[in-house]
Amino acid sequence: MAILLSENFRALFYAPFYAAEATGAFKAAGVEVVLKPSPNPASAVQALLAGEVDVMWGGPLRAISTHHADPGSSLVCFCDVVARDPFFIIGNEPRPDFKLADLAGSKFATVSEVPTPWVCLQDDLRRAGIDPDRLMRITDKTMAENEAALRAGTIDAMQVFQPYAEQSIRSGTGHVWYAAADRGLTAYTTLMTRREVLEQRRADLAKMTKALHRTLGWFAATPASDIARTLASYFPDVPTDLFAQCIERYRSHRLWASDPVIRREGYDRLHAAMRSARLLTHDIAFEACVDTRLAEEAMT
Repeated sequence: MAILLSENFRALFYAPFYAAEATGAFKAAGVEVVLKPSPNPASAVQALLAGEVDVMWGGPLRAISTHHADPGSSLVCFCDVVARDPFFIIGNEPRPDFKLADLAGSKFATVSEVPTPWVCLQDDLRRAGIDPDRLMRITDKTMAENEAALRAGTIDAMQVFQPYAEQSIRSGTGHVWYAAADRGLTAYTTLMTRREVLEQRRADLAKMTKALHRTLGWFAATPASDIARTLASYFPDVPTDLFAQCIERYRSHRLWASDPVIRREGYDRLHAAMRSARLLTHDIAFEACVDTRLAEEAMT
């Protein structure tokens, strides 16, 4: 029986998930995986909890939030893929000596589509001694709208992922001020399921994890142009050369995990950001949200 895998939403930094499908890694591992689109990340979580899908990929922030609301939640993360934060701050002029404090006084647009980028960035700001509530921050525009605004000169900087960052850089309008991946491990995107599925379909999920482990190795060793061509059908609006540049920049910041084991360090960094953003009133243990057994087995 096939594993129904819910796609959180279509994003370039999820490329290893698409690669596992496109290269036949799931099939080679002996498991059938059917990719099922989701209208948005919140809907994906609800579908997983309702048993409409078997597995989803998404941010551990969703798992932590679910356990915070319901201590009896069975949601669990079991396979790491995006181990660092894929967002950039792109500014309107070169600033090789940029510091987060430089955002004070800048007209700065942050991500509206999903919560994790700002949750993490506001924690970076607090650690740098900056009150995030004092920024001139635009919060209600899409990344596409913010890229257009930077081009038009109506904002000074924006928080975006690829390919918006690379498009802006290529045009000469944008310049990298800050790569959030450089803060270090931050648990960003993993496979998630319910604990009962983890036990009932353990053999299939073990094969799935092994396939992603092999895909992460393939991803690290394969020329970016080959990856871009392999995944072109998933991103038909992104030119292959631009796609390859996006991959290269992400690799330079070590965005993707080298193996599928979710590290406590990355979890703790995300958890601390959620605490500083006042999303949590109490701690949620690593063991409540994470099971590393299948990932550790995949490495052997």
